[in-house]
Amino acid sequence: MNERERFIAAMHYQPRDRSPLWDFGFWEDTLPVWHEQGLPAHIDRLNSEEYFGMDSGPETCADLVGVEAGLAPKFEEKVIEDLGEDRLLQQEDGVRVLRRKRFPSIPQPQQHLCVDRASWRKHYKPRLDPANPARYPADWDARVRYWTDPQRDLPLVVPGGSLYGWIRNWVGMENLALVLYDDPAWFEEMVETVADCIIGTLTRILATGAQFEACGMWEDMAYNAGPLISPRHFAQYLVPHYRRITDLLHKHGVDVVWIDCDGNIEKLIPLWLEAGVNCMFPLEIGTWGADPVRYRREYGKDLLIMGGFDKHILARSQEEIAAEVHRLTPLVEEGGYIGFCDHRVPPDVPYANYLFYLETVRREWGKDVDLKPAGWMQTQPA
Repeated sequence: MNERERFIAAMHYQPRDRSPLWDFGFWEDTLPVWHEQGLPAHIDRLNSEEYFGMDSGPETCADLVGVEAGLAPKFEEKVIEDLGEDRLLQQEDGVRVLRRKRFPSIPQPQQHLCVDRASWRKHYKPRLDPANPARYPADWDARVRYWTDPQRDLPLVVPGGSLYGWIRNWVGMENLALVLYDDPAWFEEMVETVADCIIGTLTRILATGAQFEACGMWEDMAYNAGPLISPRHFAQYLVPHYRRITDLLHKHGVDVVWIDCDGNIEKLIPLWLEAGVNCMFPLEIGTWGADPVRYRREYGKDLLIMGGFDKHILARSQEEIAAEVHRLTPLVEEGGYIGFCDHRVPPDVPYANYLFYLETVRREWGKDVDLKPAGWMQTQPA
């Protein structure tokens, strides 16, 4: 089987030669730490997938589409002020953030450009025109030829955008929480505008006649105690627009729709399923005890899952890593599940542990497949 066939089979509970071997990449400071622990210096985030002998993962499959469903054009990324160990930056979403120079953590928002309805309509709404050519790749014709090639061997993931997470970033979490109560009509306008942009963008992609294997959405709308928006507001404002998007996707045969949301999502899973979003990614385990095995018992085969391997276990003993791989193996074999780290691999995971994890999943989930053995690039020039 090729990677495309294997992905389709895994996500539809069909027979397959082995599981897809995916990962979700690494935090920016992980590989530099691993360089000190034996990872060759020439390995970076661009060539790590090949070096570690993985199948083409979710980001690679999305890059093959290469369409922007959000702001277009984006804001200019630039340094506003150098503050020694930190920099004040303007991001491509227009938000000014504080970011550390060395081993950067999550940027800390300092100033938002979108503060009211007027600034929304001036700075953001015009950038959500699905007809803007800036959101489509310059090599569109070549892309379409690849998408429609019946012999292509990689799955393709179309962009599903974000109905809450983007807006939360643009407005700020606390400000957006107030907008929901103080000016719900403005919140609804923003959600509808974003949804219209996503749908317009998807319509052009899907009109090519290509068969896409999945759609990837992003939200990050939960923390350890639950969602950042109440289930009532979620059902009122977001579900109808998720349904518009998933109805369009289903019409064109795209029946795997994942949502990338960190945090405790247990109160939102039933609502996403109702809205046609049927796959949780990368299923962060966290202190709240999420568990892909338990979710399969609770939701059955209606819920597809990706990720769900606790990053904290990767940082502990190799015996614990092997035990968790073995525990998840029946779910991998049943299908509807592709296992990998429950977020990007953090720098507290020892390099030796990650290599051991790869060896173990190749044996148990990959049926002893030998794709590109770890270390094959060590003889390549730095």
